[in-house]
Amino acid sequence: MSNTAANLHHKIDSASDLKGVVRTMKALAASSISQYEKSVSSLSDYYRTVELGLSATIQAVDVNLAAVGALSNTDKQDDNIVSVIVFGSDQGLVGQFNEDIADFAIKTLTDLGAQSQSTQLQVWAVGERVYSRLADAGLSMEKSFTVPTSINEITALVGQIQIDSETHLTNASAARVYVFYNQMQSGAQYQPISQRLLPLDQKWQRELAQIPWPTKRLPEILGSNDMTLRALIREYIFISLYRACAESLASENASRLAAMQRAEKNIAELLDNLGKEFHELRQSAIDAELSDVLAGYELLNTIYGLSPIAR
Repeated sequence: MSNTAANLHHKIDSASDLKGVVRTMKALAASSISQYEKSVSSLSDYYRTVELGLSATIQAVDVNLAAVGALSNTDKQDDNIVSVIVFGSDQGLVGQFNEDIADFAIKTLTDLGAQSQSTQLQVWAVGERVYSRLADAGLSMEKSFTVPTSINEITALVGQIQIDSETHLTNASAARVYVFYNQMQSGAQYQPISQRLLPLDQKWQRELAQIPWPTKRLPEILGSNDMTLRALIREYIFISLYRACAESLASENASRLAAMQRAEKNIAELLDNLGKEFHELRQSAIDAELSDVLAGYELLNTIYGLSPIAR
């Protein structure tokens, strides 16, 4: 055999250590999934509050979305300017997580005609690995953000994206802005999805205006209608980006959990094969030693005509 007992023993020890690491990563991924899912769930009530505020503002006055400035300018929509935010990962061991969202984003942008020569496409990536994937596909990469490592870091990231977005939209107030991310499904599955953040259109306005107020006491808007609407729209965009980031992080950890489960299964099979090979090697060594002993006994018996014990 090519492997010695010492080599096999070293391989078994290494595989056992790796199995411990995989188990730890599984536990961390499972714990993170729960936290990010709770984060997404907790947004529901806040989103409902913002949604009701927008509905009340739109119903109370004759709101023209173009009047609130770059955040919702639909009258001067310029299809030649497209900004894209893609959420991926910084770390590996996540299976096809980055490939799936990158390929989905590329296909969607192609279907939208955003990669034509007449379109100015700017892509922002959250995560080094998805950034590299998109850059390799030939997309024009403008910005790269670090993926948050905890729930507490999501707010800072979303705030920075909003600041950069508004700065960019100052020069291109009619740009279309899309966000791409992996959304958690049942179990450890995820699905790539996209959402158009800007510009806000009349359909969006009509849907909000149709939301009924939950109580008999109708709300009253204090202060400037435009300022109130601006603030609520910013909160709406903040929630949309926060949800996209949290969903992406939950999906990333779900993909990592699935990858670690596959790795754990492979390591278990490897340990089983190494164990069998190690026992076979030991058995072969024992058989060889017994053969030597028997051969020596036969030799002594031939020479002296008696067993070594009798002599």
